[in-house]
Amino acid sequence: MELIGKEPGKLKLMDLSNRLEINKSSMFVLLHTLEQLGWISKGLDDVYSLGRVLGSLGNAFLGQFDLKEQFREQAAKSRDILQETIQLAKLDGDSVLYLEKVEAPSRVRLVSEPGMRFPAHATALGKVLLAWESEADIDGRLNDSLEELTPNTITNKSKLFAQLQSTRSAGFATEEQEAVMGFCCVAAPIKDARGIAVAAVSASIALHKWEQTREKATAEVVDLANRLSIALLT
Repeated sequence: MELIGKEPGKLKLMDLSNRLEINKSSMFVLLHTLEQLGWISKGLDDVYSLGRVLGSLGNAFLGQFDLKEQFREQAAKSRDILQETIQLAKLDGDSVLYLEKVEAPSRVRLVSEPGMRFPAHATALGKVLLAWESEADIDGRLNDSLEELTPNTITNKSKLFAQLQSTRSAGFATEEQEAVMGFCCVAAPIKDARGIAVAAVSASIALHKWEQTREKATAEVVDLANRLSIALLT
């Protein structure tokens, strides 16, 4: 499972058999058992990814770790550096569920209060969390028809998948007026010991400040996510 977690959606039975030096028949039995238990899932192209049961266990693990408290402490530093609102969220079905927010002083307030949901495909938070899932799991989460929130929202699944691949390579996601007109966002994943993205943080920035703030905000959000990932492991 550790090997599958490191390369989700890439390894077939023979790949795992060869790398782990387990004969094919024994490997088949092990994989079939893990699949039946929901610990792993097999895609249409016979590649394996971690299963939804591990997601539930990950949430249970997070329940022992006060992520919100750590977020409030660490995000306050990022807010003060950027003078922008910082948010924490996790995936919940086809949406992102906002968990916490550290508000920047501004006359314009974001509508993404803790407890609210937004379609994952339209937000930087959602895209960065989807990027760490297998294509099969993403397919299971999202409808074929993606809701259009603004004229900039990505509604084509193929285009979304291509962007998610780039997001995983880059280590962060951005969105420009895809969820709300007038706002852009950059997000980065909080990862557990297995490298699974269990939550994400973002900075939301008004459109007129986006170009001049984008690079600095990206670096700060990635650093914040890394700090929270380290805190999760200690």
